[in-house]
Amino acid sequence: MGRFSFILFLFSLTVFGQKNNDTNALEVSFLQGNVIPHTKDLYHLQGHADGLMLSFIKQTHGKDEWHSAYNFPDYGVYLEYQNYNNDFLGKVYAAGVLYNFYFFNRSLELKVAQGVGYATNPYNKVENSKNKAFGSTLMGNTIFGLFYKKERLIDKLGLQAGLLFTHFSNGRTKSPNSGINTFFLNVGVNYDFSKNTTRNIDTVAVKKDYSEPLKYNFVLRSGSNESQVIGSGQHPFYHASFFVDKRFNRKSALQLGTELFLTNSFKDYIKYKANAYTELNIDPNTDFKRIGLFVGYELFVNKISLEAQVGYYVYRPFVNDIALYDRVGFKYHFTPKIYTSFSVKTHMFLAEALEFGVGVRL
Repeated sequence: MGRFSFILFLFSLTVFGQKNNDTNALEVSFLQGNVIPHTKDLYHLQGHADGLMLSFIKQTHGKDEWHSAYNFPDYGVYLEYQNYNNDFLGKVYAAGVLYNFYFFNRSLELKVAQGVGYATNPYNKVENSKNKAFGSTLMGNTIFGLFYKKERLIDKLGLQAGLLFTHFSNGRTKSPNSGINTFFLNVGVNYDFSKNTTRNIDTVAVKKDYSEPLKYNFVLRSGSNESQVIGSGQHPFYHASFFVDKRFNRKSALQLGTELFLTNSFKDYIKYKANAYTELNIDPNTDFKRIGLFVGYELFVNKISLEAQVGYYVYRPFVNDIALYDRVGFKYHFTPKIYTSFSVKTHMFLAEALEFGVGVRL
């Protein structure tokens, strides 16, 4: 989680370190919703959650090319408080970075956020063995929101209302880690600190063709995780990927590739399963390696891009999860050829790894 915090800090410096004419605004959202269990062992964690979210945002006005390309989005940081009103789950506090994208004459807002969460009541073998969602105090936090937003309804004060989805998980850096999902109804206010600044599209700039020939990517992702056996210990993993991408326009590229998974926590887990469940006839020397094929999509914003991939294991002698896996995350492009990444690899809603990667695009 320390490396994740560093990448989050780097991202914050990127978005706030720009010298431009962006203006400031604040969103305050009041949350009321429900925990949505996605596995059977989480049914006892259901409850009516509530919370509060503060978003400190920079409004773009067209100084940089990507502003108008994305209909003048906001970027910024958020603070979130969430009370699950459940004795086992307790409360969580989160902070991170965000983008707000706008549609339909800026009346519809899509919020995408990623951060770090702190749980007040994680799993404890003696005191809180019922909490199979949080295996650690520190977790990753992902947020998606869709709101109707009206700015400057009364002077500089506006309103927003809609739906918010939050996910907390430590990516199985420590077990147990089923993670928890919550859907909220959101009602809030927004305040614009600036004067009524106009947004300008640069009509003089020469249009650029962003389409590119096929590019070849080599990515090494790493981190540490723990098997599903609580207390089995953390082990490093290495995920090596090769894929081809094709950028079609300003925003989009498609990917096709393969990758090798060397997940060392599988070694002990295979031996555990072989000895603890003899009826399964598992060979304790079963190969722990996996190979996958995947397709992906990358959304380019500025130096930051968002990435989503769906894959299928074509080689996995030890069957532990479903054959499909997925990955979501973001990249920071230092140069057109070198980038770093942070992503979450999951099997549906069950996280397997928080991945920190370095890639080359040739």
